[in-house]
Amino acid sequence: MKLRIAMVVGTCGMMSLAAAPLPKPQLMVVGLPHFGNPGRDIADTKVENVLTPQRQREIEALVDRLAGFRPTHVAVEWENQAKLDKRYADYRAGRIRLEADEDDQIGLRLAAKLGLPRVDAADWSQDAPGKDEDYDFPGWLKAHGRAADWEAYQKVSQAQADAEGAYDRCHPIADWVRSRNDAEGEARYVQPYFDIAGFGDDAQNPGAAWVGTWYARNLRIYDKLLRVGGAPGERTIAIFGAGHGPWLRADARQSGRFTVVDVLRYLPQAAKPRC
Repeated sequence: MKLRIAMVVGTCGMMSLAAAPLPKPQLMVVGLPHFGNPGRDIADTKVENVLTPQRQREIEALVDRLAGFRPTHVAVEWENQAKLDKRYADYRAGRIRLEADEDDQIGLRLAAKLGLPRVDAADWSQDAPGKDEDYDFPGWLKAHGRAADWEAYQKVSQAQADAEGAYDRCHPIADWVRSRNDAEGEARYVQPYFDIAGFGDDAQNPGAAWVGTWYARNLRIYDKLLRVGGAPGERTIAIFGAGHGPWLRADARQSGRFTVVDVLRYLPQAAKPRC
């Protein structure tokens, strides 16, 4: 009887070990201003030149911090994987210099530092279905006597962008990351979409339709990130424009497929402003 009990206990122990859940993949989203000032947003922040010696030192220090996460994948806001593969290979071979955008400055630099075989292109920004006017909320507002609403929205958005630019001029780049990825920063990037969703009526709401395309784009990005680093034990850093951050983190959490890692854990203490 004692032998039988021991055998049962041993078997239960083995079953418990076998049933242990595999660790979820981890995802860290790093939201940033577009270093290269592409001018594609409703309001654009005037970003400091990141190619100066001081800013380059700050970027190198930030990359060192992010490397502490030990990512197995670095994903960036690119769509064409073949072109990105060539660019990464050229950079590692010393054939090109990094341009003034966050994909190069953070993504390629971080992946090369870690010796990763590739940088993953995780963006999706194709045309939405339907006609352009289905999403033209500025046109709808003007046609329905609400041009002042659009002007007020643009004014507030540009004031926020100008405030961010003024902050950035007086702070190191690690603080740029902090200010765009903390709770206050997330709220700042989420709120405008609820405002835009009100630019319409029951018969036609191009504002809500446009916001829907933004949700869909981020879901497509989330799906790419899942295919890139969705296996147990994988650790992915996604370098994207700050506006994507709240939605990608929400998709990753709510799906239950990732453990979302807070980038603030890997940043130095906030610096005193320089000006």
